Amino acid sequence: MAQSTSGNTAPDDDASTRRGAGWTGDGADRTRAASPTRRGLLTATAATGLGLVAGCGEQGRTVGSDASAKGSASARPSTSPGRSRGATRPPSGSGRGAPGSPPAERRPELPRGGRELSRYRLVGYCGLPGAAALGRLGTGDLDDRVAEIEKTARSYAAGREPQPVLELLATVANSGAGPDGTYRSRTPAATIRRFHKAARRHRALLLLNIQPGRASALDEVKALRRWLVHPDVGIALDPEWDMGPGEVPGDTYGHTSGKELTEVARYLSKLVEEHDLPQKPLVYHQVAVSVVHDQSGLRPQPGVVMIKSADGIGSPGMKRSTWRKLVKDQPEGVRTGFKLFYDEDAEGSRLMTPKEVLALRPRPDYIMYE
Repeated sequence: MAQSTSGNTAPDDDASTRRGAGWTGDGADRTRAASPTRRGLLTATAATGLGLVAGCGEQGRTVGSDASAKGSASARPSTSPGRSRGATRPPSGSGRGAPGSPPAERRPELPRGGRELSRYRLVGYCGLPGAAALGRLGTGDLDDRVAEIEKTARSYAAGREPQPVLELLATVANSGAGPDGTYRSRTPAATIRRFHKAARRHRALLLLNIQPGRASALDEVKALRRWLVHPDVGIALDPEWDMGPGEVPGDTYGHTSGKELTEVARYLSKLVEEHDLPQKPLVYHQVAVSVVHDQSGLRPQPGVVMIKSADGIGSPGMKRSTWRKLVKDQPEGVRTGFKLFYDEDAEGSRLMTPKEVLALRPRPDYIMYE
């Protein structure tokens, strides 16, 4: 089992809150919280959460090591999202085909139809089953949670079609090195399969969230290939948990670069091309300016919609301040997202309303609740 976090704090950051050790504030007005936030508990609870799902002996298993997944419908590459498929259309220009010819193969579509994400406003919950501290998606009945997301999503439509999202933690940062020294655990394939089936029941998108620890983010994405070949599955990266040599999750912020994000986007773009998939979302949550350096190296890729999600905690005023810092000098072709925290944002203040979130500029394409 992974050890709990030591409680050490990281150096002050310039754009948001220090969550790993219970800091609140936006960098200009930072105070010590009375108790750790969810993020402060992450490394202490991650192993427990995975243990509840899979048993301690399975924490080190890779997604691809689940033998029961082999040969199952959800584990095999698919060209359609099953029940998630909306109205389908043949490839452009194919028509009905010549008399006596087989019907044109239907192209894979997004869960609620079409192949482009711009028609939708994405709204979701994140989490991991059995680990309530990691987000609302990990609590209660899964179908009930998705029904809540559906209702919330309608409040954010604002001229677009609402698209529910399940953001499941597929790679979880730990404070203990583990047998391979990566400071991360992988969520079992059986859990991912269960969430994928739930996403299809409700015509939702499934985002697989990666907190790499000291592992390579790209390697963690590649390990999820069996899911990413589906048209209703995308990736969310959490680079504040992307640790360098000698760094431990919970002690300091991790970081990524525009070049590394481009490498992930390029890999997803190849999958989109090879399997004729609709646009695939690539979200990266950013808690502070320093978490993503060298933004000029970021290059959007064909078929991949990159979304920078502002990940700060605090009052509405503090969150707007963090938002302005993070969207300043936004790379061309990158869309925006916004994250709300049911408990931490409301502690001493209140949760922002959908109207307030939609008043942000640029208007967020993805709103996620934890």
